[in-house]
Amino acid sequence: MTLWIRKTLGCLTALTLFASPQLYAQAIPEIRFERYTLPNGLEVILHEDHSVPLVAVDTWYKVGSGDELRGRTGFAHLFEHVMFMGSQNVPVGEFDRLLESAGANNNGSTSRDRTNYYEWMPSNALPLALWLDADRMGWLLPTMDQPKLDLQRDVVKNERREGVDNAPYGRADETIYAALYPSSHPYSWDVIGSMADLSAATLDDVKTFFRTYYAPNNATISIAGDFQPDSVKRWISRYFGDIPRGPTLPPRPTVPQVIIPRDTFLVLEDRVQLPRLDNLWHTVKAFHPDDASLDVLGYILAGDKNARLYKRLVYDLQVAQDVSAVQQSSKLDGDFRITVTPKPGKTPTAIAELVNAEITRIIRDGITDRELKRAQNTIRAGFLDNLASVRGKAGQLALYNYFAGTPGYAQQDAARYERVTTADVRRVAGQYLGQPRVVLTIVPEGQRSLMVKGGGQ
Repeated sequence: MTLWIRKTLGCLTALTLFASPQLYAQAIPEIRFERYTLPNGLEVILHEDHSVPLVAVDTWYKVGSGDELRGRTGFAHLFEHVMFMGSQNVPVGEFDRLLESAGANNNGSTSRDRTNYYEWMPSNALPLALWLDADRMGWLLPTMDQPKLDLQRDVVKNERREGVDNAPYGRADETIYAALYPSSHPYSWDVIGSMADLSAATLDDVKTFFRTYYAPNNATISIAGDFQPDSVKRWISRYFGDIPRGPTLPPRPTVPQVIIPRDTFLVLEDRVQLPRLDNLWHTVKAFHPDDASLDVLGYILAGDKNARLYKRLVYDLQVAQDVSAVQQSSKLDGDFRITVTPKPGKTPTAIAELVNAEITRIIRDGITDRELKRAQNTIRAGFLDNLASVRGKAGQLALYNYFAGTPGYAQQDAARYERVTTADVRRVAGQYLGQPRVVLTIVPEGQRSLMVKGGGQ
């Protein structure tokens, strides 16, 4: 699955690689935590790790592009920028300067389902980070004016120009998701939003969005690392306790049923040198029983140099520049995506036939035990690598809390992947990739004839 902080599981020692599935799950470390809630609704997760004098803070707001309304898209991502532009007690530019002077780093990200802001730092900088986070949670609006909105709106518009409108293949996502999901579906638009919606946003629109979603009762703060719990609880109470609770939150969007009645073929002309082929199928949301099996299928198709599609297209036949295959699961829905860039002189239609043939082979013949074990070991290695840092643990605790309902879900998550069988992978390949899909061919300008127009598996 892809949840911005990727939930993958990685390699144990050589002695455990041949252990039973039960021992695999037991070997995944338990992330001990304490969770409590302030009277204003702010959820707090604490994990002590005194191995190094470092600490990480990850604040999640349960709002993403999927909570926006059509015609008012891009607000969640816009606030990812606005939240760094100063608050009542922190002038513009001081947020970064104060953290950097204390040896800390910070960043933020926005997805379909949530927005997060995080810092990682020496332990003695933790009170500063908490105070800064509290000030922008509780006292950002008094400094929110039209010039600040216009400035950050222009920044986001420029980001869209650079990353979407003028980037090679940059319009692929908004094109293909608009076709994969119904127009009423909250995943049918891109996280960054449209130029028209960003231009139309008024100051009152933006303030209302902030009051609704950036309140303590819609937030979780996850802290992992070298700290004393009693001290941290005092700081959290002092800095966050007086922030007023926000209004009753709107319900999460109702997701319409996604039905793709037949293969849909699209073409997009772009300023690119080489065409590109995207195949997308509707699948399942995060933590659905088939989610882990689809993750494993993605790895077996294109997860490493020995993967089915990668080896055949890039190495054996040398017809592709690159290939990827991934299960993209979010809180409300999910899809499976295969992307291939042909080498010069190779047509997307020929590539599509090879991709279809490999999918058909898995549906018909399944996969080998060796392929499954390689995927499981690599997935486990990535997971453990992520849990090796306090920054990774702070993020995982918040992720599990929001998506699985408990911060302590690491071992259960590991067990999902270890339970996957070769039969599971074959089944999900047929059940999902054997269904109608959306096919997008991105072609150089004036070369629409390269479009993939049909065919099947």
